[in-house]
Amino acid sequence: MSSPPWGFKLAGIGAALPEKVLTNDDLSAWLDTTDEWIRDHTGISERRIGGSTSGLATQAAQRALTAAGVEPQTIDLVILATTTPDHRCPGTAPAVARELGLRCGAIDIQAAGAGWVDGLVMANGMLLQGMDRILVIGAESLDRITDYHDRGTGILFGNGAGAAVVERDDSGRGQLLGWNLGSNGDHVHILYADHGGLLKMDGKKVFHQAVGALQTTARATMKQAGVTAEDLDLIIPHQANIRIVEAAWKELGFSMDRTAMVLEHTGNTSTASIPLALADAEAKARIKPGDLILLCGFGAGTTWASALIRWA
Repeated sequence: MSSPPWGFKLAGIGAALPEKVLTNDDLSAWLDTTDEWIRDHTGISERRIGGSTSGLATQAAQRALTAAGVEPQTIDLVILATTTPDHRCPGTAPAVARELGLRCGAIDIQAAGAGWVDGLVMANGMLLQGMDRILVIGAESLDRITDYHDRGTGILFGNGAGAAVVERDDSGRGQLLGWNLGSNGDHVHILYADHGGLLKMDGKKVFHQAVGALQTTARATMKQAGVTAEDLDLIIPHQANIRIVEAAWKELGFSMDRTAMVLEHTGNTSTASIPLALADAEAKARIKPGDLILLCGFGAGTTWASALIRWA
């Protein structure tokens, strides 16, 4: 596929997690479960709780700006992906922009675990329209809608935020080589939270839909970019459940050795999970210039999104 005459790069990555840790042993004090059972079925050992969506988003964004070496005033747009805005109205992105000292456009998007990749693809479109630098954030305070006394959902969800400064790269070394966005609204009822309510989930149906969504979107993006599983240097999926990732990867021919995971210590952080795993991979020097990185998200809705990046 043809590429624009300039590149696309993530110039700085930032992450934020609340200080308070909720371990599996903590949960087993009031749930009929054990640390071993939760780890075996989900891959999760602990999750973080506390903080607010805007507070975590601001912290991650500030760290991304510092990593990029740019001033907040150079940002043209803030895109915040979240399932847990601070208020029903207004959106949370304007509050984050305020905390950063910005008066640029600031918008929320809601697509659960696919939301941050949706925002990344949207940012690329805005760069094509003439913007130079965009903040893409995924942030959640899922403890506000999680019943930690419910064995089906309480073992899964936690809080956190991740952010990236996305900017034009006139060297052309970095590129968004392919992407895919999709949804199937027939499955809105298998994972949802009503206004004022807590998360409800049909775990078996979510598992089946998530595996299929990951496979569908990954294949579509790789086909568009003209690459195969063997070409990928790193794969970063939505961190919902290790068994979902393993099942999807088996059919796709992906290796867990080339997969970035932080699920064990964060739990399912919805929109924040992919940028959190990306920040962790960068901190551990698992990414180098020229690498092909596939980002794959899925979430309630059912929604899915993937993007293939050549790292600059």
